[in-house]
Amino acid sequence: MTRPRFLPDNFTLSLIVVVTLASFLPCSGQTAVVFDWVTNIAIGLLFFLHGAKLSREAIVAGATHWRLHLLIFAFTFVMFPILGMAFKPLLAPLVTPDLYLGILFLCALPATVQSAIALTSIARGNIPAAICSASASSLLGIFLTPVLVKLMMSTAGEAAFSFDAVGKILVQLLLPFVVGQVMRRWIGGWVTRHRAVLKYVDQGSILLVVYSAFSEAVVGGLWHQTSTATLAGVLVACAVILAAALLATTYISRALGFSKEDEITIVFCGSKKSLATGIPMAKVLLSSSAAGAIVLPLMIFHQMQLMVCAVLARRYANRPEEAPEASPRAA
Repeated sequence: MTRPRFLPDNFTLSLIVVVTLASFLPCSGQTAVVFDWVTNIAIGLLFFLHGAKLSREAIVAGATHWRLHLLIFAFTFVMFPILGMAFKPLLAPLVTPDLYLGILFLCALPATVQSAIALTSIARGNIPAAICSASASSLLGIFLTPVLVKLMMSTAGEAAFSFDAVGKILVQLLLPFVVGQVMRRWIGGWVTRHRAVLKYVDQGSILLVVYSAFSEAVVGGLWHQTSTATLAGVLVACAVILAAALLATTYISRALGFSKEDEITIVFCGSKKSLATGIPMAKVLLSSSAAGAIVLPLMIFHQMQLMVCAVLARRYANRPEEAPEASPRAA
């Protein structure tokens, strides 16, 4: 039976189910402690498998295209935080303070990997450059995201983050990734052959974090403090940030003279934020009571960027093929 086109993907449906479950049956007490331990183990396993999957060749591939990569990193780690702070006077009144912290948090995150590469491929962009930039963005985010979160939340007058969290990031995220890289020699082939395992660990760890974070937030009164109007405000805020990012990546790449293939890579790698990295980081960087509200804008932004960028990818893909350059005639 053909899946209706209006239905979201299975993972998005799973997120909705988990949020609903946490809203009506939140875990608390000793059960929450057990979930916390299980979630930490799942996150460590996730980054270990990513380390084992990513080849050293993929990490350094395409690094010579430095103008493209620098521009993508500038969009990801400079433009987005600027947008988050610049739009605060306009957008903050639409949401609660914790939810706008979620907007600032998503602005500090690295780019997606799988979806950015997949969309670049669909749109007939520069796929090797997309692989390099998206992978490097994830690695840089381990170091840059904690610093950006600290700077933006300090500017916003919040103290939900401390640099002790950087140590937790190194132990819970980077260390398993490095161990995975070291073990790649022995298990890399198995991980490559069993990509479905990584997919289930990836999505399963996110679902665990979402359930535990939302359970904590619901017990703390999240839904009593979040009205329908506030949720609509989050949708508007995410739409404004995404629209600004897409316009900037498109027109700046054109102004700098990049080819259409490079423009596609810049748009899809420079305008997207990673749910897979963001939710584990939120759990490590932020207090449990704040994490549930703060990841809500990220979840909404994630689905919005996928839907909008899927439409853009199809439009790029439908462009006419460029005619090959004529070879010069022999004298």
